[in-house]
Amino acid sequence: MTDNVPAGPLAGVRVIELAGIGPGPFAAMMLADLGAEVIRVDRAADVDPTAFGAPHPDLLNRGRRSIGVDLKSPPGRDVVLALTAGADVLIEGFRPGVTERLGLGPADCHAVNPHLVYGRMTGWGQHGPAAPEAGHDITYLALTGALHGIGRAGERPVPPLNLLGDFGGGGMLLALGLISALYAVRGGAAGQVVDAAIVDGVSVLSTQIHALRRLGRWQDPRGVNLLDGGAPFYDSYECADGKHLAVGALEPRFYDELVQRTGFPLPSDTALDRTDPANWPALREAWARLFRTRTRDEWAALFAGSDACVAPVLDWAEAPAHPHLTARDTFVHHHGVTQPAPAPRFSGTPTALHRPPPHPGEHTAELLAEAGFGADRIADLQAAGAVA
Repeated sequence: MTDNVPAGPLAGVRVIELAGIGPGPFAAMMLADLGAEVIRVDRAADVDPTAFGAPHPDLLNRGRRSIGVDLKSPPGRDVVLALTAGADVLIEGFRPGVTERLGLGPADCHAVNPHLVYGRMTGWGQHGPAAPEAGHDITYLALTGALHGIGRAGERPVPPLNLLGDFGGGGMLLALGLISALYAVRGGAAGQVVDAAIVDGVSVLSTQIHALRRLGRWQDPRGVNLLDGGAPFYDSYECADGKHLAVGALEPRFYDELVQRTGFPLPSDTALDRTDPANWPALREAWARLFRTRTRDEWAALFAGSDACVAPVLDWAEAPAHPHLTARDTFVHHHGVTQPAPAPRFSGTPTALHRPPPHPGEHTAELLAEAGFGADRIADLQAAGAVA
């Protein structure tokens, strides 16, 4: 049952999600968080009725109902087309050509729903030499230049989790594309295909770096620039307890506050000119020695309420309990699980979590009945294995 919570700005929008992993589910989660009704089409083979009733542990699937369908069977395909006929958006994350072979490609879906926004989430995109190939976040970052720029000077590139590719350049950009296309449809345009490729999204996210290179303010070697850990006043430091502190005192007045709060430098060190990159290695060592004199939380208390742009590096378990995040309800407790709250926030159409993540096929009969399938037809589909 849906919780009695605010609907959000996408109330009334219906989304069909062909189950996948990573960025596609994230985009669907974002739409569900904003109030859309999202129906996740899971594989019939993944349905386990004994698991129904308790939330599924995958938080990316929150806010949905799930139907189990065999997409390779003609009756299963017809079920998805029936659902699509009454939807606003469809999301799929297969390799190019897969949904066409299933009879669920854009042409098939637009034949039953000309106003449908058809979202396609891939790493390489729908065309190009690499389009048919497998890939993962790290391979997409490698091709765009982004991976080259992440890491310490003189060391190998470091993958930044999969937040930059899968979720930032992938799922988030897909969600933006879907909303933009939906806005056009609501304005009278026909339905269309949204081709969201991680390589495209990551490239867009790196626009500022390309701009800085053109301005002569960014060097290609990693770890030597203002924002990539090259500057000693924009870096992380180990403290006395082995935990870390993040320092981001870029502007002179913030750096002055940092110096004033810490008493930098230690008596054995010198306060060198920070504007000269030639001084950065020595300055970094001096700051490192200073920060090792206190624990992380002692430093955090010292910087509380200041403009020094310093914060403790919290781990995954600590973050939800930080006073600022608790004051904003950045994390919420829903159905027994602490998790990130929907974002961004809306003054007139507030958002909230509606449903816990479903198990595959948990709402099959319910959704089919809503789509107009009679009890006998549902039973026949289940008996044939087309749905579960």
